[in-house]
Amino acid sequence: MNAWLRRYLIAPLLALLTSGIAPRRLALCVALGIVIGNIPILGVSTLLSAALALLLRLNLPAIQLVQGLMAPTQLLLIIPQVRLGEWLLRSPPEPLSIEASLRLLEQGVGHAIVVLWNAIIHAGVAFLLVGPLATLLLYVALVPVFERAARRRTAAAIKSENKIDSRPI
Repeated sequence: MNAWLRRYLIAPLLALLTSGIAPRRLALCVALGIVIGNIPILGVSTLLSAALALLLRLNLPAIQLVQGLMAPTQLLLIIPQVRLGEWLLRSPPEPLSIEASLRLLEQGVGHAIVVLWNAIIHAGVAFLLVGPLATLLLYVALVPVFERAARRRTAAAIKSENKIDSRPI
């Protein structure tokens, strides 16, 4: 798992740092990708992250990479977000499970939306409350990580240039 994360997530993000993307911009891409990737409404995250990347002039591949990797957590967080929305709106809990929701999707997206409309609204309310705060906290936590990584990358590049320059001709 560690090698997979390094190959498919960490290495591409570090490569973006060496290609010139600012650490703060990359931190914003990753924070937004994580949060949008966990939006409790299936099928919305890809379009929303692309729209935000274009609107805010962020790196589209970076934000799409991160939001795509959030698919497992997106599914795991739907029911807790529905429950939080029910609590916030003081609604009685509805019987809900991932298995039943997936069976509804097999009968058609339109049918699933009609049957799950209240759950979608509850989860959406919870996401609108938690999402901005989570984005801010992730951004604040990630900026120093990417700044440190950028400094290390720059130092390594300078060191390798010095080795090349110091070779006799």
